[in-house]
Amino acid sequence: MVKLNKIYTKTGDDGTTGLVRGPRRSKADLRIEVFGTIDETNSLIGLARTGTQSMPKVDTILARVQNDLFDVGSDLATPGEDGPDEKSLRITAAQTEWLEKQIDHFNDGLAPLTSFVLPGGTPLAAQLHMARTVTRRAERLVVALIAEESDVNAEVLRYVNRLSDLLFVLARVANANGLKDVLWAPGRYTQTTRNAE
Repeated sequence: MVKLNKIYTKTGDDGTTGLVRGPRRSKADLRIEVFGTIDETNSLIGLARTGTQSMPKVDTILARVQNDLFDVGSDLATPGEDGPDEKSLRITAAQTEWLEKQIDHFNDGLAPLTSFVLPGGTPLAAQLHMARTVTRRAERLVVALIAEESDVNAEVLRYVNRLSDLLFVLARVANANGLKDVLWAPGRYTQTTRNAE
């Protein structure tokens, strides 16, 4: 159980932060950047949830994702192998598979895509797209971290990859199951500009 009695500790005033194990690291360290970006994703999902009152199923899914993202952060904040008496919290294949089930379930009811989707439509869809793009940034950072450190749980990468797909699908759900999607029209404004000249 986590218990926080004091919000500030002053221990980070030197530009370092502590992990669950191992020496303190610079706040500019790649591992810190990764779980900071996961936290940013979580905050954006929290913002999106302020607009899910009429979509309780979507809200329930996003609530579980927010909890799982804290698991991701804990996983990333615990480098190294567990000792014989340790059992660190790790993202599991079951969590990733749960995301896949949600993607498949909601995608079945969506209008087929005829073009790429521009971020937008309803306010909720726009917020979910914002969360999706930050999730993609987190994914790129996880890839970089895996290349730099050998003790990263590979399931984190799969989870984050799948999460961005889920957020894309839920953004389409928020756009009246895709009917209000804003579609990319390649070259539309190039043609308009040429005609105006």
